Amino acid sequence: MRDETTILHVDMDAFYASVSIIERPELRGKAVVVGTGPRSVVLSASYEARAFGIHAAMPVSMARRLAPQAVFVEPEHERYAEVSDAVMEIFESFTPLVEPLSLDEAFLDVEGARKLIGSPIEIAKRIRDRVADEQQITCSVGLATTKFVAKLASGHCKPDGILVVEKLETISFLHRLPVSALWGVGGKTEEVLKRFGLLTISDLAHTPVETLERALGKAQGRHLYELAWGRDDRKVVPNEAEKSIGNEETFARDVDDAEVILREILRLSERTGHRLRLRELKGRTISIKVKFADFSQLTRSRTLNEATNITQEIYAVAKSLYEGLNLDRARVRLVGVRIEGLITKDEVATQLILGAPDHGWSELDSAVDRASARFGRGALRPARLVKPTE
Repeated sequence: MRDETTILHVDMDAFYASVSIIERPELRGKAVVVGTGPRSVVLSASYEARAFGIHAAMPVSMARRLAPQAVFVEPEHERYAEVSDAVMEIFESFTPLVEPLSLDEAFLDVEGARKLIGSPIEIAKRIRDRVADEQQITCSVGLATTKFVAKLASGHCKPDGILVVEKLETISFLHRLPVSALWGVGGKTEEVLKRFGLLTISDLAHTPVETLERALGKAQGRHLYELAWGRDDRKVVPNEAEKSIGNEETFARDVDDAEVILREILRLSERTGHRLRLRELKGRTISIKVKFADFSQLTRSRTLNEATNITQEIYAVAKSLYEGLNLDRARVRLVGVRIEGLITKDEVATQLILGAPDHGWSELDSAVDRASARFGRGALRPARLVKPTE
């Protein structure tokens, strides 16, 4: 019988924590939490840390109370982007039908890859092996006939697992789960369903669709009813090209020192430029975001004549935009740098300037990128970003 479980959902296991551990093997097996600032939230936690009740989006201060013995590490956003790009390249070597949901998960449709590579389960195993061998992290894979069920399946085999939900098993797999497992059921919707005595997907599936439409609205009621019976006709659609790349940072405490803020803007400009160069992209519109102590915020942008991915050019514009705000020691909570209007390097028409030097900021950035690839992010960086203790 033809295998119809051609939709894969591949999800990295504790992705940010796992990547942070790659170059620090002494942390393997320990409770590791990504996030350090007292006002920050947890970005990721290893499974050992999760055993203490720590989870993503939890305030770091609460995580420290739950597990004071845990190791709290700084986020490494550029490194996460690098590993994510490499993982997505692995996926795309098996099928062009890859739909990323975030840096650490994606849907794949492997229907067209079966003749060349093998069955969906064989493809899933090969993907897991390559991710582990090439990136030193693990992933979990759910296989099903629909995107919805494949995503549920990957969640049920974590960490480092694989689960196939055959077409004939779909209903029995779904109907034993709580209604909160359905896409579109948040806290408020779950409360409404509970008031009707609907606790499981089976309960919902055996409720007349008209009743659900009256309780939840026609569109949502019908949507949940269809999902409860395993019907999800959405295709795997490769994402459009990125429209912008940027980074932002929340200070540990509100800052009114322009020098400190500009140093952070330089660091964010370096991150943004590095991410652009990794993807072989350039952009024309540079913007900054400034959030104040009262949570109000301002954004400013400037569009260049020519696209760039050069750190110093990005920083020069971002610095000028910030200084143009004339904040006069206003207390700043967060700053961000972003570049939009992205184009690939093949689309860039570089204008030759008479008398321009053969080497410059672009060559310097290339040297920094090479050093980062060999020795890790931060191996080579502007002197202004080097801490006195270093």
